[in-house]
Amino acid sequence: MNRRLTRIGNRIGVWLYRRLDGRLSSRRDVHVMLITAPGRRTGVPRSTCVRFLETSDGPVVWGTGSGTPHDPDWFLNLRAATVAEVQIGRDRFRARPQELIGAARDSTWTETVLAQAPEVARYARKANRTIPVALLHLRDRLGD
Repeated sequence: MNRRLTRIGNRIGVWLYRRLDGRLSSRRDVHVMLITAPGRRTGVPRSTCVRFLETSDGPVVWGTGSGTPHDPDWFLNLRAATVAEVQIGRDRFRARPQELIGAARDSTWTETVLAQAPEVARYARKANRTIPVALLHLRDRLGD
């Protein structure tokens, strides 16, 4: 039941993000993007709204899954993808996802994610797993 409600909520959030070009999704200190990646088993495009932080190398996303004990499906799809579509506000891009591992993951997690969004630490504690982190290399801007 909880997973079903999460899926329904995600569909509503994706619809609203697309309909309003993300205008209601972000605030001054919290930025949300719409990310679409092919399903790792089906290849069918899957979209979800995720929080991100801007870095000089590109946007960074992380998969806390609100503290669930497993990596969220959207991150598993992103991990398997060679290309994803990203929408930030009304701007759309093709992106190459790069999961950060080892020291790169640890430093980005500590110096970027926890430094700019310290409240995320509580989800990491609840999850009791290493939270995956990915850098999105924005490429082609997509037309409307």
